[in-house]
Amino acid sequence: MVQEIFFKKNQLNSILVLKFVLKEQKLFKEKYSFVYSIAVSHILYLSGFMKILMLNPPFLNKFSRTSRSPAISKGGCVYYPIWMGYATGVLEQEGHDVKLVDATAASLTHEQAYRIAEDFSPEMIVIDSVTASFHNDVFVANKMKGMFSESFVMLVGDMVTAIPNEAMQASDKIDAIARGEYDFTVRDVARELKQKKDLSKVLGLNFRDKDNGGKIVANPQRPSITGEELDKFPFVSDVYSRHLNIEDYFYPSVLYPEVTIITGRGCYYRCTFCKWPQTLTGHTYRSRSIKNLIDEFEWIRDNLPQVKDIMIEDDTLTQDRTRTMEMCEEIKNRGLNPTWTCNARADLDFDVMKNMKEAGCRLMCVGFESADQQILNNIKKGTNTAKIRQFMEDSKKAKILIHGCFMMGNNGETQETIKKTVSFAKELDPDTAQFFPVMVYPGTEAYKWAEENGFLTTKNWNEWLKPDGTHNTIVSTDKLSAQELVDACDKARIEFYLRPKFMARKLKQIIFNPKDIPRTAISTMVFAKYLKQHIKKSYFAAPIKAQKTVISP
Repeated sequence: MVQEIFFKKNQLNSILVLKFVLKEQKLFKEKYSFVYSIAVSHILYLSGFMKILMLNPPFLNKFSRTSRSPAISKGGCVYYPIWMGYATGVLEQEGHDVKLVDATAASLTHEQAYRIAEDFSPEMIVIDSVTASFHNDVFVANKMKGMFSESFVMLVGDMVTAIPNEAMQASDKIDAIARGEYDFTVRDVARELKQKKDLSKVLGLNFRDKDNGGKIVANPQRPSITGEELDKFPFVSDVYSRHLNIEDYFYPSVLYPEVTIITGRGCYYRCTFCKWPQTLTGHTYRSRSIKNLIDEFEWIRDNLPQVKDIMIEDDTLTQDRTRTMEMCEEIKNRGLNPTWTCNARADLDFDVMKNMKEAGCRLMCVGFESADQQILNNIKKGTNTAKIRQFMEDSKKAKILIHGCFMMGNNGETQETIKKTVSFAKELDPDTAQFFPVMVYPGTEAYKWAEENGFLTTKNWNEWLKPDGTHNTIVSTDKLSAQELVDACDKARIEFYLRPKFMARKLKQIIFNPKDIPRTAISTMVFAKYLKQHIKKSYFAAPIKAQKTVISP
């Protein structure tokens, strides 16, 4: 009894010391690095806490795993490791010593990432994985297990959620995978491991049961994280500021430097190609309270003065009209003056846009996808070209910029519908645009459609990218080959951006708004490299002829 009381007292004291040490860790690390390392290790041991490495593993330089279509962007886009950021905050909230490493954004080689891990000596290693980098990520997991044989190695992300059995069978060095939202899954795994309890209690987990001959066990699914629980998460912007270099991240359409946050998870809509709602977050929208959200806006203003734009990476911020209006009113009531960007749909009315503009919204990213109504219906987009045209008129009236997304190769695509879409993109004339060949990912309806119709050209995950790391498509339909889709996107991209009208508008923007210069300069340099590689093939070929788009009901 006396021993138990003594241990609990020491444990409590250790926790108090740990909180102070972690709070002042920069000072301690700089002045007393050796003492700091020993002290933290001892305190963590006594307190029941762990050293956990959250790793966005090395792969291709500037490869964006968190993108909905992971690749090296032709516009230089580099996403924050959003989901790992939130999970890191949850683990730190528990008291664990966590290190978040984004190897691809920081341009780390495999060897450099391994050295960082070696210096940290983690007890638990969490590795993010996506389709195109899956084999690489398994390789990294194997390497980590070889370096830290006693550490617990697990994979997370949309890919392993979609193929949990294949993921576990890819290597016997992988101890577990988390399915879906993994913030609480990694937290609970850490709890069970430190207390040497039963991993079968951890919801949303597939794990290798070492007490049962290494049998793979699939635990029941974890319920979606609620809005109330999201409110209790640490601000992800704070996590970024302590673990990452904000200047490493870039959106071509967003002012630089920016910071990316989530105000809610899940999406009501059922677009067949969109992987996050179909794998990670679900179709039920759960949101943070307006107070909690705008508190983070204030935190960013006060603590990250270099940030010029806040990117709200919800699948669709504006799916809840009332909440969007309340958010804007709260921003204005507090007297804030933020600049922010969000994802939206082309069904937003002018009154909401006007309010968003007054509250600091600069730009909306919108998926238009196609000019053909049958294709829009096939992919369950829930819109039409008439609504899209009205949306564009209203956005220009509200003076909110639009980044338009167009996709080629979906169910029903032909050479003629591609021409319609390219003409439509020029007619709409958003501030910027992207043209993707259809990207189908395991776990999505689009992938199932391609697989069932025999349109997949490969199931080798490495081939989801071209050799240079840019987007590829492994879909060849009965109407269009994969190469034709890639070529069509290349041609469309060049024709859109090399228009005199577009170049004149960009010149005007940087003259009258100097804040646009950094993001325009970076994206222009990246795009120039792309042009150098593709202009002969794409631009000097026969141009896509303009064609009037028929307005569908």
